[in-house]
Amino acid sequence: MAEIQRSLVLLKPDAVQRALVGELIGRLERRGLKIVALKMMKAASALAEEHYAAHVGKPFFEGLVGFVTSSPLVAMVVEGEGAVASVRTTMGATDPQSAAPGTVRGDLALAMGRNLIHGSDSPEAASTEIGLFFSPDELVSYERGIDEWVIET
Repeated sequence: MAEIQRSLVLLKPDAVQRALVGELIGRLERRGLKIVALKMMKAASALAEEHYAAHVGKPFFEGLVGFVTSSPLVAMVVEGEGAVASVRTTMGATDPQSAAPGTVRGDLALAMGRNLIHGSDSPEAASTEIGLFFSPDELVSYERGIDEWVIET
């Protein structure tokens, strides 16, 4: 049995503008992940810069910050067994040209700079990222009737 984890997921401005929010949330829910926080927001530059701090100094940093602040995005926290890996597998490779069919990016994206979705890359990163986008009182713990069919005990 894998560990129950949480992961930050961002549906980036291109997902919002292309009206793919419902499709992407549906893919994560059908995977068995439980939404424990969800909001639409316009990310401030300071938040985007802090979120992408690992990329400071890279040639694409300014464009990335400009893109993620250009339009509303949807931020959410999902929970489930091995949630970090499950989200990353569902998203597909960062470069949509390398992403497998059946993944979000493999099916719906064409360019690396417009790849629709972000997911935490480790449980440690998830903890940090969740804290950037959500306060503890915005995270809702609850039981679902389907959990016994999704989570092996």
